[in-house]
Amino acid sequence: MAPDGSGSDMKTIVASYAAELGFDLVQVASAEDFTEDQNVALERLRAGLMDGLPWYTEARIRRGTSPQELLPGARSIICLGVNYYQPDKPGPPPGNPAGKVARYARGRDYHKPMKNQMRAYVEGLRVVLDTPFAARWYVDDGPMLDRAAARRSGLGWTGKNTNLLAPNLGSWVFLGQVITDLEMEADPPLRKSCGACVRCIDACPTGAIVAPYTVDNARCISYLTIENRGPIPAELRPQMQDWVFGCDICQDICPVNRKAISSESVRWRMEPGPFLQRGRTEGPAQPGPESLDLVGLLEMSEEEFRRRFQGTPILRAKRAGLQRNACVALGNRLEAAAVPALRRALLNGESLVRGHAAWALGRIGTAEAQQALDEARVEEMDHQVLEEIADAQGAPSLRPESRTP
Repeated sequence: MAPDGSGSDMKTIVASYAAELGFDLVQVASAEDFTEDQNVALERLRAGLMDGLPWYTEARIRRGTSPQELLPGARSIICLGVNYYQPDKPGPPPGNPAGKVARYARGRDYHKPMKNQMRAYVEGLRVVLDTPFAARWYVDDGPMLDRAAARRSGLGWTGKNTNLLAPNLGSWVFLGQVITDLEMEADPPLRKSCGACVRCIDACPTGAIVAPYTVDNARCISYLTIENRGPIPAELRPQMQDWVFGCDICQDICPVNRKAISSESVRWRMEPGPFLQRGRTEGPAQPGPESLDLVGLLEMSEEEFRRRFQGTPILRAKRAGLQRNACVALGNRLEAAAVPALRRALLNGESLVRGHAAWALGRIGTAEAQQALDEARVEEMDHQVLEEIADAQGAPSLRPESRTP
């Protein structure tokens, strides 16, 4: 059914059709340039706060803050949100040291399903409106500054950890934007803020939130466990706790997120088989586990890695990266029972993994761990790994029973 020609009627249809297709949030923003956001992003890029993301360039920022460049003739941005929040389930059974996974990565990778959903939305909206219009749509892997657009539209406000906070849903939201030449009245931004709350800043173990609304990417656990392809700085490893893919600490501590509503969508859910949590191989489709078996990760072949994590965000970390993260988690957990697996990783893993296995063995510090380091030192040829072994052998064990009077 075609709209009666008024902008408000069109906007009502735009919103109701989005809800019909399963979007939890929909607001409309103007398509003016994001000049202030561009200046802030460029300033942070030049200050080194985006180090480690070579694809995040000045050209990308300038393009992503100019809707007209992305879609000539752009007049409106339809900002969409999908709730992905699922509360934590009981932890893994005793005896299996496990590493934590960020909530968004406990099911299917959302990028392709959400883009398909947005494509269906645009194509269906053309039919519903009985109006041809131009459109381009983006999720967070495109150049569009998604949180800036969502904030302008009133979808939410910016938290001090830089995440968008939506009323009732908090920051557990996948964001998408449809830039279009449809002309609609823009929704006003929300008059909300975090006030004096700094819980996310205080809770960040690596100090990545260096100031309100400012994150040093290179210190963020999410970056260190996913995008980072090299060694994790030794001084940050102890603060990473047992996170092996992403991090939710600043979100879990947020008072707004404590009121979040669980998602009823099954789009991101999948059979637990692709995950490594032992004892969870049967049952109906459900979110992936909150944690992964750390020893199992160390012993996983490339073929097993790809088979088990196909279609999930975890594939992005690469096998060596995930095993590196598992070594750090085991070292922080002081898992003496994992020494045999760490020894095998130290002797047979990729160089990136070998160095972190040495660090973990040094932290654990049992006689068996020290023997593994001695053995590897004789055989090792990689200079960086030898440095890790030397540092590990010189570091005092953190296990009380390993310390000498």
